[in-house]
Amino acid sequence: MNSKQHSSILSLSMINWLWLIIFFSVFSWSAYKPFDGYTWFLEVLPAIIALFLLVLSRKKFPLTPLLYLFILLHCIVLMIGGHYTYAEVPLFDDIAIWMGSERNNYDKLGHFFQGLVPAMLAIEILIRLEVVKSAAWIRFFSVCIALAISAFYELIEWWVALLSEQAAESFLGTQGYVWDTQSDMAMALFGAMVAIILFYQPIIRQIQQLKRGDLAER
Repeated sequence: MNSKQHSSILSLSMINWLWLIIFFSVFSWSAYKPFDGYTWFLEVLPAIIALFLLVLSRKKFPLTPLLYLFILLHCIVLMIGGHYTYAEVPLFDDIAIWMGSERNNYDKLGHFFQGLVPAMLAIEILIRLEVVKSAAWIRFFSVCIALAISAFYELIEWWVALLSEQAAESFLGTQGYVWDTQSDMAMALFGAMVAIILFYQPIIRQIQQLKRGDLAER
């Protein structure tokens, strides 16, 4: 191992620790006196599952640093939403007032990431596992996968609403908007399109670095 590779590995290890520190710092804040404990659990559960899967796959199938970064950002969005509930995030209350709106649109940010991050993950997996060769088909399938996840999450919200009337309003966060489900999926589609337009090439470059060993841990 040359000095450049050794330096890269040390830097990557530090980034991993920084990732975990940020995750658990925000998680601890989110868990401290949330607006509603049951809603908090429902909103934060995907972040907990993501952490568990990332730890399990870290050695056998490490992801690119870019993807790890956006997964962390998505987890932070989930944890903030869980702490306040998506309809009560203070900053977005202020934004709504500034824009002359009565609706807190933090949930739309969440659904944007719900399209962006799964699409980025799909791009990476499809390329690395060589599921398809064509860049056009990789982009297409990535958007389809992101939309499928978004649609399934809307079904989960519906099931939770049916099973738990108490948490339904705060978990759904519709705020009386009749087109909430459709606009949620539109934001997920927008996030997926951003992924295939802006991040396709950066992901490819980092995958190539992984293959060369520049980003791999020994």
